[in-house]
Amino acid sequence: MFFVLCFFFIHWFLSLFFHSFFLHRYASHQMYTTTKRWEKIFYFMTFVTQGSSFLVPRAYAIMHRMHHKYSDTKKDPHSPHFFRDIWQMMWHTYKLFEQFHSGKKVPDAQFTQEYIPSWDRLDKLGNHMITRILFALSYTAFYIIFAPSLWWFLLLPVHFFMGPVQGAIVNWFGHKLGYANYSNGDHSRNTTPWGLIMMGELFQNNHHYKKYDPNFARKWYEFDGTFIIMTGLQHYGIIKLKPLPA
Repeated sequence: MFFVLCFFFIHWFLSLFFHSFFLHRYASHQMYTTTKRWEKIFYFMTFVTQGSSFLVPRAYAIMHRMHHKYSDTKKDPHSPHFFRDIWQMMWHTYKLFEQFHSGKKVPDAQFTQEYIPSWDRLDKLGNHMITRILFALSYTAFYIIFAPSLWWFLLLPVHFFMGPVQGAIVNWFGHKLGYANYSNGDHSRNTTPWGLIMMGELFQNNHHYKKYDPNFARKWYEFDGTFIIMTGLQHYGIIKLKPLPA
């Protein structure tokens, strides 16, 4: 049981960190700068930690920029207010994601003007069904070896779809439940204490108020774990946080 729980939480928080740190705060919003070498390292670590649920940064960034532009309107790629449940929202998001990644749908130029990191070979590898299956089999093998009973195998679907599950939690609950520090003209909300478990990503109201601010926390009881790590990375010269736009 100990090894299974350790594996689950390590996978959860590593996947979540690179989801928040690289896909969200770098690929989508360019909140910091870094060298090309470190960008490749962060890119590769996003692939490894998300594994079977790897989200291609370019498609992710386009959809997230659309989300901010059209927040909680019918043009929002994943507003919970236009779907009957979280599963329908996830399926709609997946189809749109694949259309942008495959090139079947061309995004408006405004969503690609700002820099988006790309690594074609890794994107093709990470988004290939065989790669996803191999990751899924490796998670399953771990559970076969270490799970004390079959009940623990119920955690496997979370491993398989880790990235989309984390995104769905943020987009659904972050626009439905909680409180608002700011009036943003949308339904974005702050959800705490779950903000701690989601490494700051559930402070959606704060983030939508200032989308380029790398610190999603505002109140003393709001804790943004991703931002704390980012300040450490800046201290060691690995990244450089950008000043906020005037």
